[in-house]
Amino acid sequence: MIIRKALESELPYIREQRVLSYEEHAARIPLGHWQALKLAISSSVDTDPGVELLVAEVDGTILGSVALFPAETDAYEGNVEAVDYPEIRMLAVSPAARGKGVATALISECIKLSKERGHHSIGLHTGEFMEKAMRLYEGMGFERLSQYDFIPANDGIVVKAYRLSLDKE
Repeated sequence: MIIRKALESELPYIREQRVLSYEEHAARIPLGHWQALKLAISSSVDTDPGVELLVAEVDGTILGSVALFPAETDAYEGNVEAVDYPEIRMLAVSPAARGKGVATALISECIKLSKERGHHSIGLHTGEFMEKAMRLYEGMGFERLSQYDFIPANDGIVVKAYRLSLDKE
C-alpha cells in the first residue's frame, strides 16, 4: 500500500468515494444530518490552503483518503474554535477495502507528518454514530476532548472530539 498526496485530477473520484463510504450511516441518522454530512464531505475544503489530501493506493486503485488540516485553521467551518494542532478530517475507506489496514495507514501518515512538523498533538472529530471509527481512534491512543464536541445540525447528534498526544508516541 502506498500513501501519497492526491492529484487534482483525482478529486472528483475521492469525493464520490467519501460519500459511498459514509452512506452506510444514512439510514441511522436523520435525513437533514445526512444531507449536511454529505455536503461537508463533498465540499472543496479539502483543497483549502495548507490542507493535505492523502490517498491510500494499491495497484493503481485508490482505496481511501484523508484530509489533514493545518493547526490554527477553521477545519469545521465555524463549529469549533481553531486549535493549535493539525486535524484529521474526512477519513474514508472504500467499503470493499475495509478491514485491510487502510484507515490505520492513513491516520499513521497524518501522525508522522504532524510529528515531523513539530506538533505535540493531532486531533479529529467523528459523529457519535460512527462506532467503528471511534474504536479505531481509541485503539490508536486518541483521547476524548468533550469541550470541543459540537452538534452541527441541531438534531442532538454529537460530533465528538479526539486528540492524540504526540509527545508520548
